[in-house]
Amino acid sequence: MASVSLRHIYKKYPGGVTAVSDFNLEIKDKEFLVLVGPSGCGKTTTLRMIAGLEEITEGELFIGDQLVNDVAPKDRKIAMVFQNYALYPHMTVFENMAFGLKLNKTPKEEIKRRVEEAARILDITHLLDRKPKALSGGQKQRVALGRAIVRNPKVFLLDEPLSNLDAKLRAAMRTELTKLHNRVGTTFIYVTHDQVEAMTMATRIVVMKDGLIQQVDTPQNLYDSPCNLFVAGFIGTPQMNFINGTLTKKGEDMYFNFEDKSIKMPAEKANNPALKDYIDQEVVVGLRPECIHDAPAQVEAFTDSQVEAFVDVTELMGAEIYLYLTIGETNLTARVSSRSTSRAGDTIKVAFDTSRIHVFDKDTEKCICH
Repeated sequence: MASVSLRHIYKKYPGGVTAVSDFNLEIKDKEFLVLVGPSGCGKTTTLRMIAGLEEITEGELFIGDQLVNDVAPKDRKIAMVFQNYALYPHMTVFENMAFGLKLNKTPKEEIKRRVEEAARILDITHLLDRKPKALSGGQKQRVALGRAIVRNPKVFLLDEPLSNLDAKLRAAMRTELTKLHNRVGTTFIYVTHDQVEAMTMATRIVVMKDGLIQQVDTPQNLYDSPCNLFVAGFIGTPQMNFINGTLTKKGEDMYFNFEDKSIKMPAEKANNPALKDYIDQEVVVGLRPECIHDAPAQVEAFTDSQVEAFVDVTELMGAEIYLYLTIGETNLTARVSSRSTSRAGDTIKVAFDTSRIHVFDKDTEKCICH
């Protein structure tokens, strides 16, 4: 198997367009790494450079100990699964999965053994004689994965492989891909714009924006400790609430003021040296939807952070309710229990769990403290 090392990688197109800038990353052997970000952030371009389908403008790419900048894609010992599956319509499932092995002049018996083994792993043995037009989206996805597995690659590259599937099948295939990664024990590099896929499957996530890495960390650390406003807003569903306001200090106590409200900050934040330079300055406070409470018992527990809010819309999600709230000109989303009695049109009392507040610099957008 193999690690992958990207060192100061750039991708520049004619006309001065830079798709990827100074990309530095060490991907460990057998890691499930996910590149995530909005459309046009450079994640697929990065994947295609690893595959050898895009030329690297500057920098060095190593797979294992081998510098592969000038190595042909077929010799990199990688396998790629494309968004549109890229199956040959005139070939059976068996022939599609065997095609790459035939090109490499693998013996027939070895081809048969590898294809049948991959089909067993993916539960598509009964489909080997069918052609792609007779397959569902999920079955085509498994065939595309099977074609990659039979090559015994050092690295799997997956470019938004679940984006063409319906929501239920996408959730099922997420689980299947995680099981597959555990079973084959190969390095997976996976591209998606869906942060739910990233959070559920990755051992580490790379968040990208405008060709630049914003943050690399485990899913939980990205959720709990985002480094800037972009990462904080991109990771998490519904996204983090952002509130513009001012920090003030009265004696030893620190307050966050927004609209005509004043929220007392917890002692650990009031004593945080990083916030000293921001007293009487505008900042952005971030608060996850699950940190806004409407249940009376919970509201009473947070005596220093109670505010009145107007309920615009409620969305029942089954196990929970999303409340879309307005406080003056500020819009917030709360994720509360399905037993909540709050209804659209109500004016209710809510409380913020201030121990989980994030504070961001309004100009640089960098996180000051968590």
